[in-house]
Amino acid sequence: MTGFRHPSEGYVFVVTYGRSGSTLVQNLLNALPGCLIRGENNNALFPLYKSWRALVRSPDICRMRQAREVSDPSHPWFGAEAIDTDSYARSLCAGFASQVLRPPPQVRLCGFKEIRTISPEADFMEYLAFLNAYFPRPRFIFNTRNHDDVVKSSWWRQHEPAEVRQMMRSAEAVFDTFAAAHPDRSIRLHYDDYVRNHRQFEPLFELLGHRPPPERMHAVLSTRLTHAT
Repeated sequence: MTGFRHPSEGYVFVVTYGRSGSTLVQNLLNALPGCLIRGENNNALFPLYKSWRALVRSPDICRMRQAREVSDPSHPWFGAEAIDTDSYARSLCAGFASQVLRPPPQVRLCGFKEIRTISPEADFMEYLAFLNAYFPRPRFIFNTRNHDDVVKSSWWRQHEPAEVRQMMRSAEAVFDTFAAAHPDRSIRLHYDDYVRNHRQFEPLFELLGHRPPPERMHAVLSTRLTHAT
């Protein structure tokens, strides 16, 4: 991580569930000048968040820090009062960016998309709050799709439809709440809207301050994705 610098225009997170059209959004974002949006990473960032959460939620650590206690080697929590949880969180995010996202120096805007939703909703909200607090200039794209079409799409056909619908309702409740609380850095996209009318992407381009060249946008939107049917 030596010498790593965050992209000058920050980060973009595409937050969604499977078969929502997120790969199309990912492909479109990568058509923006200076933008690099990686694909899924199996929620590799979530355990890093949980590592930070273990420190900030520890009653013993919180008590020691608040009391400005100075422990010695005989203390069972020796040194815990010196833990800087904010610096730790920033280093976790920088390490993830430098080693997982790996943006080249010329990239101005970087991020990834993830389809693995988190339950319960409170944990999902706190995880998004972590990303919002510790990644520089974060933007969040919440992508959704008609539930009936998702239930019938690809691997979801192997799952109980009621469970898939509950997962989507739970995720979208988090999307709505977070976007309402952070309207300056969040946007909701809906697959059924933007495939019918490509102008539905305009608010996204305004949020990011970039738009793809017309020929690149046409090429992306006219390419049929075949990774799953």
